[in-house]
Amino acid sequence: MYRTAAKRVLLLRAPSGINNNARIRFPPLRFSTSVNPNQPPETPNFSDPASSSSTSSSTSTSSSSSNWSASSMAYEARGQENQRPRVVEYEDEQARVLRASLPHVVRLGWSEAAMMAGARTVGVSPSIIGSFPRKEAALVEFFMDECLQRLIDRTDSGEDLKGMIPSERISKLVRFRLEMQAPYISKWPQALSIQAQPMNVPTSFKQRAMLVDEIWHAVGDGASDIDWYVKRTVLGGIYSTTEIYMLTDSSTDFCDTWSFLDNRVRDAFDLKKTIQEATYLAEAVGAGMGSSLQGFVKKVFQG
Repeated sequence: MYRTAAKRVLLLRAPSGINNNARIRFPPLRFSTSVNPNQPPETPNFSDPASSSSTSSSTSTSSSSSNWSASSMAYEARGQENQRPRVVEYEDEQARVLRASLPHVVRLGWSEAAMMAGARTVGVSPSIIGSFPRKEAALVEFFMDECLQRLIDRTDSGEDLKGMIPSERISKLVRFRLEMQAPYISKWPQALSIQAQPMNVPTSFKQRAMLVDEIWHAVGDGASDIDWYVKRTVLGGIYSTTEIYMLTDSSTDFCDTWSFLDNRVRDAFDLKKTIQEATYLAEAVGAGMGSSLQGFVKKVFQG
């Protein structure tokens, strides 16, 4: 009732040049719930502004217009100042909730329940879960990003990779990355199914491509031709097959998985060595029998 009466007063007192049908931005109205029995209630003036004197009308119109403009600009400025820091704060809260949700995944899986439990752990309202468009996928992707960052921190130090040949470096880095999933191994099939959903495939593919590229970068690969794509495709296949093998491994500390990984990496490097040897053979044969045979042998082994 009070807000309706106040709006009527503002509309009646609006300057003649303002369209009454236009939307008007009202500043916040403050009302007091306490009543003073000795003070009579104020009665709003609903009289027609045209009946007042021209001098007072023009003065009040100009002053009210300037005051209205100043108060409106100040109100909008305060609103913008209050909103800008909140965006960063809200993103920080999301990261806190996702990080606190990971310990609950072992019991609750990659689910909204785990995210709600994480929110309660850090003292945030569980309603924040509604700010995640893909919820469970956001939790899995956050875990993948955290693991990649840990791998980058490990490779930047470089202490563990000194004195190793490239195949040993790849095996060690892939094992280090997969060991991060060991605490969640019972729930990892659910994570893979979430990543395989059509709306999540692009992000999942990008994260795995970044992982494979980071491993090759740590090994010291500097390829820039078609070999760049071949190496990353092969390593991506090795990583995925080892990841699947790990889900069915019941050996102690996943010993069978690491043996499987070492064998796959060794096979990949042996295949590369075989192709190089065949190329050298083609060059030697071509030197004695002609370039046509050389090109033929190269095509056979490269195909």
